[in-house]
Amino acid sequence: MTPQPPRRPGFFEYYEELIGTWTRRLKNRQQAEDLAHDTFVRVLESDPAKVEQPRAYLHQTARNIAVDGYRRDDRRGAMELEAIHHSAPPTGDPEHFMHAIQLADSIEQALAELPLNCRKAFVWQKIEGLTQAEIAERLGLSKNMVEKYMIRTLRHLRDRLDGPMP
Repeated sequence: MTPQPPRRPGFFEYYEELIGTWTRRLKNRQQAEDLAHDTFVRVLESDPAKVEQPRAYLHQTARNIAVDGYRRDDRRGAMELEAIHHSAPPTGDPEHFMHAIQLADSIEQALAELPLNCRKAFVWQKIEGLTQAEIAERLGLSKNMVEKYMIRTLRHLRDRLDGPMP
């Protein structure tokens, strides 16, 4: 009788469960499938034979990848604002340039007070020029929700920037 190789943990048994969990959390099946794909790639690149609880390991790995993705998106938005802030001065009045820098600082501070999706929607629409439909698709939300985020963000900016400038 030939000895059988040790059975690998049943990661694939939990594929649909992982997709379902993350579809509910992200409200977007395509993003959930991408996350599951990245999760399985990471699991298969590690040593799956050492995993005692494949279900828990898969869900924790997916959670870690999702958190890393949100952090990366948040940093990307901050870097875009920083690039605007440090752009080359226009030729002309230095006072105008200093006012523009102060305004950029104020906008950056005000945006930092808002939830991540509000900041993303604002940066993607005002800086990257995406439509609300494109933003809705990226965030896995309705176009109506993106419009509400933009209204909230613009009201917040108006309230914060109507006060005394730093």
